[in-house]
Amino acid sequence: MKADETIDELQTYDLRIAQERHGYRFSLDPLLLCAFAAPRTGARVIDLGTGSAVIPLVLARRTVQATFVGVELQEGLATLAERNVALNGLVDRISILCDDVLGLRKRFPVSSFDVVVSNPPYRKRGTGKVSPKVGRDDARHESSATLADFLAAAKYLVNPTGRICFIYHPSRLPELFSEAHAQKLAPMRLRLVHGTSDAEARMALIEFRKGRRADLKVLPPLIVRGDGLGYTPEVAEILGSDRQGDCRQSVKASG
Repeated sequence: MKADETIDELQTYDLRIAQERHGYRFSLDPLLLCAFAAPRTGARVIDLGTGSAVIPLVLARRTVQATFVGVELQEGLATLAERNVALNGLVDRISILCDDVLGLRKRFPVSSFDVVVSNPPYRKRGTGKVSPKVGRDDARHESSATLADFLAAAKYLVNPTGRICFIYHPSRLPELFSEAHAQKLAPMRLRLVHGTSDAEARMALIEFRKGRRADLKVLPPLIVRGDGLGYTPEVAEILGSDRQGDCRQSVKASG
C-alpha cells in the first residue's frame, strides 16, 4: 500500500480494495448496482468506467465462473484497478483495460458480452461543484464520452439477449430514456434509490435491452436507511452485515 492510499475491506466478499486517500473513492452505489445486475453463472461482463474495479471484484465473488473486463479512462485509476485485481487473486477472471469508452469498437467484436454494467459520470462538464480532490471530477463529470456515448458503447458490446444495467442520477432520467429510445434500447426495469423513506430519490437503477418491446417494470423503491438511520435489512444484506442497521463489520477502512 502506498502512503497516499487506504485499504478498504468488504468482508462479506472477502475483498481488500486499495483506494486513493484523497482522490476518487467508491460509495454504496456500485454495490447496489452489483445486486441489481446479478449476472448469471458463466456470464461475460464488462464494466464501463470501472474506477478501482470494485464492481468486477464484487461480481466475481457473487457470480460463479463469470469473467469480467473493467474499462477505465484514467491511467492512474486503471493501474490501481489492476493492483486490486491482483491483490484479491482474480487475475484469471478480471481484465483491466485503460481506454476511452469511445474506442471500444476497435477493441471488441460486436455483441461480445452478456451483461454491460456502468456507474457513468452523471454530471455534464462545467456543472455542479468542483472537487479539490484529484480524480473525483473526472469520475463524476462527463469528459470525452457523454451519456449517449456510454449507451452506444453498451448497445454495441451487449449480445442480442443480454442486459445493460446502469446506476444514474434521477435528474437526468428524461435524457437517459430519450437517448435510449433514440438508440432503440428498451427500458425493462427501473428502481429508485432513496436515502430514507421520506427523502427524494438520489439514484436510479435501470436495465435496458436492445431490440425488445416490453412494458417497463417499476420496482419497489430501495430505501438505504431506516427510521433509526441504520441500514435497512436489504441494504445490510447487500453489504453483508450480520447485524441489522450496522454494516461496520462488513466495510471498514484501514491505513
